[in-house]
Amino acid sequence: MKIFVVNAGSSSLKYQLIDMENEQVLCKGLCERIGVEGSCISHKSADGKVYETETPMPTHSEAFQSVVFAMTKSDAKVIDSFDDISAIGHRIVQGGSIFKGSCIITPEALNDIEELGALAPLHNPAHVLAIKACIETFGSEKPQVAVFDTSFHQTMPAKAYMFPIPYKYFTDYKVRKYGAHGTSHNFVSSRCAEIMDKDIKDLKIITCHLGNGCSITAVKGGECIDTSMGFTPLDGFMMGTRTGTLDPSAITFIAEKENLSPADLNRIFNKESGVLGVSGVSNDNRDVVAAAKEGNERAQLAIDMQRYQIAKFIGSYVAAMNGVDAIVFTGGIGENDAALRAEVCGYLTYLGITVDTDKNALRGENKITTDDSRVSVYVIPTNEELAIARDTLALVK
Repeated sequence: MKIFVVNAGSSSLKYQLIDMENEQVLCKGLCERIGVEGSCISHKSADGKVYETETPMPTHSEAFQSVVFAMTKSDAKVIDSFDDISAIGHRIVQGGSIFKGSCIITPEALNDIEELGALAPLHNPAHVLAIKACIETFGSEKPQVAVFDTSFHQTMPAKAYMFPIPYKYFTDYKVRKYGAHGTSHNFVSSRCAEIMDKDIKDLKIITCHLGNGCSITAVKGGECIDTSMGFTPLDGFMMGTRTGTLDPSAITFIAEKENLSPADLNRIFNKESGVLGVSGVSNDNRDVVAAAKEGNERAQLAIDMQRYQIAKFIGSYVAAMNGVDAIVFTGGIGENDAALRAEVCGYLTYLGITVDTDKNALRGENKITTDDSRVSVYVIPTNEELAIARDTLALVK
């Protein structure tokens, strides 16, 4: 059975085709600049063949037509027809409190996803466009599945997801913590239990998904009991361009001083803050680390702030679970920045953590602590696409 995995943005479309017989990626690709001039597709098959071209993509429908051509007719084709694909799995950022797990996409489910757009205005509307474009391109008979970033976090107790604001804002507008990156946190925590050869129900694991967007989750007995992202992905600790947790009075103070609208504040705190805002260099971790090595003090400050905040969140989740058995680093930064891992673990020596420098320097899946460490620390590459494909397969079967 072949599963087509889709991750749509407002002007982009990432995809993979996975053969679930052996969970092999047959191809992957990206459509960029959908709806604007210069739209293009970059497609690569498992055997290394590449198809790249600029082509008009006014909407996601044209983007899917380009994907169909790349997968079935280009020099990098991997299938003869989309009839060879059994189902389509979509990454959906916001499922609110409605979706506690993945689901087959029905007209009712699609309507709910669309209505949740107010909670994820940068994401859910794009997902809806992609789902509708799939129906237009492949027909309504092709099964489609929604896999939600938020569903893994639906096991949080009320004491973790509620905000200390008037209760009517929860009842009237559903303002509460939802979290994000749930598919990744679920995948790497399950994989961690496999590596440790233990039942996840007996483990307390802290998973750190670190990239341009970052979140940390406390996983107890295989269930999320708390996570750092909140009502939106803006909450938590500082990220590439996002502030993380911020004193609300600082927001109102800045708004009054500069006469800013809610839209202005949303732009500043989501797109101009975090590592970019502090360093003044970039939101790319590699650029900021390079600038710090050259003596840029603001770049070094951004690095110090982020690593300090990561360690604080880990410490708070040790308290929330009354202990920890393993800590996992994943995501683009978590998997590749050995210095960050070492410095964060340096804050946690009270847990009996000792990093093996040689192991920490290695790439890929690896235990980076010494054998006598009381808490094991792992690097586990995330694979959200495979997790989406697995959920899709389970539902359509």
